[in-house]
Amino acid sequence: MEKKLWTPADLLQLSGGYWSACALHAGVKLDVFTPLADRALTAPELAGVQKMDARGLAMLLNALTAMDLLEKKGETYTATPFAAGFLAKTSPQYLGHIILHHHHLMESWAHLDEAVKEGEPIRERVSHGNDETARESFEMGMFNLAMQIAPRIVSGIDLSGRRRLLDMGGGPGTYAIHFCGQNPGLTAVVYDLPSTRPFAEKTIARFGLSDRIAFESGDFIAEGITGRFDVAWLSHILHGEGPEGCAVILEKAVAALEPGGLILVQEFILHDSLDGPLFPALFSLNMLLGTPAGQAYSEGQLCAMMEAAGISHVRRLPLELPNGAGVIAGTMP
Repeated sequence: MEKKLWTPADLLQLSGGYWSACALHAGVKLDVFTPLADRALTAPELAGVQKMDARGLAMLLNALTAMDLLEKKGETYTATPFAAGFLAKTSPQYLGHIILHHHHLMESWAHLDEAVKEGEPIRERVSHGNDETARESFEMGMFNLAMQIAPRIVSGIDLSGRRRLLDMGGGPGTYAIHFCGQNPGLTAVVYDLPSTRPFAEKTIARFGLSDRIAFESGDFIAEGITGRFDVAWLSHILHGEGPEGCAVILEKAVAALEPGGLILVQEFILHDSLDGPLFPALFSLNMLLGTPAGQAYSEGQLCAMMEAAGISHVRRLPLELPNGAGVIAGTMP
């Protein structure tokens, strides 16, 4: 791959890129897109609806218009079709939860130099403690992300003949929902922390799958997993741990699998040289900021960990996924 040829203008645009990100975050946090999705309003009119200062709001609306997320005619603003589809709460494709999760991460990223210097995290673990707003943004943000790519993953993985799936650390259960939707004979258990249960049960019920997908509370590091399964799905959980923690997680998954069971691991996967692709390399820094030992892993590292856990026929599936994501599969002897 060709290296980027930098210019001073490129460098300064990157350095100030957070201005645009913060404008987007403010627009989502203040929910300006929802009322503008179905009608045109002036800044004072929207300020009255949303109970905020008209002058400051007009500045934000003008910036969002310059970013092509709003349209302005005269003194009125409306959401673009794209913004109405992905930034209005009334849309089933709403991505505001993951955008607010990014917003909650920004404070720690501003102190990245400290985390690098000390080699230790500077924010709470991704559970966000008792901050319910941040927890909802995280859990439902994971739902937002999974909804974008789950359909292409489940359609590319053959689970015919499989009867019971373990969605380990499955959060709101998005992948279990899609796997069960793709495979009518499949049932599933979403295994995650107790604080995740309300989000999972609400989401599973929304898709009409409460009779086929159950939620089980537990800590996959500290506790074992009850029940037996013939397929285990581990999506974006290994990166939260160091190699020792990953070994424990894989050991727990293997112990829950029947002979011949299939294990599937999705991660943002680095090159074996660890210096790309860009998103997994940056995501590794995000784990430095928030976890004691978490990081992104290379394909070679993930395969070696799976083989050390007793998994055979380990291979990366030929799936084209965004942000350097990939799925590595293996089977129990």
